[in-house]
Amino acid sequence: MKLTVVGCSGSFPSVDSPCSSYLVEADGYRAVLDLGNGALGALQNYCGLYEVDAVLLTHLHADHCIDLCAYWVARNYRVEGCPVAIPVYGPHGTAERLARAYDMPEEPGMKEVFDFHTLNSGSFQLGPLRVTAVPVNHPVEAYAFRIEHNGRSLVYSGDTGESPELVELARGADLFLCEAAFTHGKEEIEAVHLNGRQAGEHAAAAGVGRLVLTHIPPWTDAEGNRRDAAKEYHGPIELARAGATYEV
Repeated sequence: MKLTVVGCSGSFPSVDSPCSSYLVEADGYRAVLDLGNGALGALQNYCGLYEVDAVLLTHLHADHCIDLCAYWVARNYRVEGCPVAIPVYGPHGTAERLARAYDMPEEPGMKEVFDFHTLNSGSFQLGPLRVTAVPVNHPVEAYAFRIEHNGRSLVYSGDTGESPELVELARGADLFLCEAAFTHGKEEIEAVHLNGRQAGEHAAAAGVGRLVLTHIPPWTDAEGNRRDAAKEYHGPIELARAGATYEV
């Protein structure tokens, strides 16, 4: 698999990156994980607008899903005609929430452009990719994803506070893309986000091969979070950056 970081800024876009969005490619199949503020424009650096095969949304906070409204415009009003609807997997009420965000009736809303599927805990097949979703610890319904292909695996935490379920999902993963929005010793709010130290603890407990820290807001010291993670996890650690690619 090839993973491309389309956007990795937490909460709002930075000068260097859109909000959360990641492109996963395998055997010519392209799946986008989240499509936050500004991500649709950046996505076009890595694939065409009509080359995406599926979209998976971890949750319905704007910094993870709002550019699906812009993507609806790009597909619905395409000069050559609207392409065949692509699957969009998200929490309960995804179709209705996005319709309201665009100020359109909930029926049909965006359902003629996107084929909406409701996420639940469990596994399903997307082209050559095996996807496993598990609920994680966030104020709204939120999921983490494990993506597997040809014996290799990557895990994306989405947004979460401390989560034993995330540790189990990430167990033995080759690459762990884990949020680290909070700063150890500063924000002590439970069940919202991880800090760098907690991300390292989750990675160590899961025995992952590589840790990539993401969803770090522009006001947070990213390098400080990396150092905190390294105190707990002793494998390779990187900070996600827009445009970075990983072969998994």
